[in-house]
Amino acid sequence: MSIDPKQTYLVGGAVRDELLGIAVQDKDYVVVGSTPEAMMAAGFKPVGKDFPVFLHPNNHDEYALARAERKTARGYKGFIVDAAIDVTLEEDLARRDLTINAIAKNLDGRLIDPYGGLVDIQSKTLRHVSAAFAEDPVRILRTARFAARYADFTVAPETMQLMQKMVQDGEVDALVAERVWQELAKGLMERAPSRMFEVLRACGALQKILPELNKLWGVPQPAQYHPEIDTGVHIMMVIDYAANQQFSLPVRYAALMHDLGKGTTPVEVLPRHIGHEARSVHLLNVINKRLRVPNECKELAVMVAKFHGKLHTVEEMRPSTLLNFLIELDAIRQPERLKDFLKACEADSRGRTGFENRLLPEAEKLMMALEAAMRIDAGKIASGIELPEKIKLAVYEARLMAIKQRLKS
Repeated sequence: MSIDPKQTYLVGGAVRDELLGIAVQDKDYVVVGSTPEAMMAAGFKPVGKDFPVFLHPNNHDEYALARAERKTARGYKGFIVDAAIDVTLEEDLARRDLTINAIAKNLDGRLIDPYGGLVDIQSKTLRHVSAAFAEDPVRILRTARFAARYADFTVAPETMQLMQKMVQDGEVDALVAERVWQELAKGLMERAPSRMFEVLRACGALQKILPELNKLWGVPQPAQYHPEIDTGVHIMMVIDYAANQQFSLPVRYAALMHDLGKGTTPVEVLPRHIGHEARSVHLLNVINKRLRVPNECKELAVMVAKFHGKLHTVEEMRPSTLLNFLIELDAIRQPERLKDFLKACEADSRGRTGFENRLLPEAEKLMMALEAAMRIDAGKIASGIELPEKIKLAVYEARLMAIKQRLKS
């Protein structure tokens, strides 16, 4: 037994990216007029928990039965899914978020575009398919993420108005931490992550999900160090630099969160931000807990928030201060994390107007000191000493001497 190829359609991102001339990574299909029993009889493996989705027995592409959705409660889980045999392709496409994601293609290559997705691709517009968009607050995050992926697309005015109303109606308040983090993480890994935050700010959602970050816009910084002045603008330049350099998610997240404390600087001391690092760490710990941020991202972000300012003083550090700084950074035990720390600091240093090509001698000096310290064989030193406290001191002194010699050469 097999499914009817005439009732099988390629849908969603695969069609969209093909039309945009982008390499298609994954293919998703919708099957109209079938049942779970017929799919399994044809050899498809069921994988969907909340609605009928199956994997093709040979190529493992996803095939889902055409389905409609009915809103029953607030939030993205408040739906009843209807995957009855009489659900049409148009009804399935209608439940999708944006018109550019609501185009289907049959196996003969004919496009089915009931909601104007082709026109919106041509005009580079992110537009909601129907009023049902308002029933799922995750769609706000997804729209913002698509703005980061397709940086030359703009959100349709009516879609922005709808998202603003969703925020005002409290729909965003129903978002759970896992989905917020999932979408933020994906958006940070897009080509122009600043666009995601631009859209979230414009509709008011950023104030709801990351009020600590939202506060940074309009906060001034000293012009001699930050010609762009506005802290929020600086952060956006920093994350776009990190994206341009194809840095990892932990580095991009650290770059995003490194200056949170500047949003709590007393007005009377602006544009200076004395002690903002400690305030940043406090706010970041709150966010990490609220969003359940993975350890790798969380730990690097805290390190960058706490020490990015201190890095700028490395050029003036004596060898002993350098070694103590490496110990603070746990760099000898985790050298790869130090490299990520320096990447985030590089993004911070160059994510400023006119500083895009700034040299980073402090990073070079710190890495030079680390390489010297790591040449010391701590085990060999320990083998000739009995008291643990003397071992620690001897290793420290050996590493310090190595750093001194390296800096002289």
